[in-house]
Amino acid sequence: MGMTLLLDRLDADLRRLFDISLAEYEVLVRLSENDGALRMAQLADAMAHSRSRITHTIARMERAGLVERRTSPEDGRGVIATITDEGMELLRRSAPFHVTGVREYLVDLVAPEDFAAVGRVFDAVADSLVVCHPAIEMRNPPPVE
Repeated sequence: MGMTLLLDRLDADLRRLFDISLAEYEVLVRLSENDGALRMAQLADAMAHSRSRITHTIARMERAGLVERRTSPEDGRGVIATITDEGMELLRRSAPFHVTGVREYLVDLVAPEDFAAVGRVFDAVADSLVVCHPAIEMRNPPPVE
């Protein structure tokens, strides 16, 4: 229940302050972290969304001027989603508010040792599940010693 309430609150804040959903915010983040563009299939996999759902989300964002779609220059078949200047500006404005919300609604409420334990639990879950879908891996690789 706590996770649902947290995600609902973060989504409501983004909608109220910036007129975007949490999923749309995540699209902007994913694109910005990948040189501003990703194939639609990769974006869907990275967000663990169906291709249909990501297509509808991107269409909505395209109408708002936040992203653009274009044919892949690599093979002419795939579709690339690209963040626009307007989308990047919205991300720059909304990110501090989103981070503040995450801190206020989650990080500041939990003892560091509990937070570390949750991190270990979700790392174990991710290690197990990412094997089936390597494209969804979003964690940074461990440093080479």
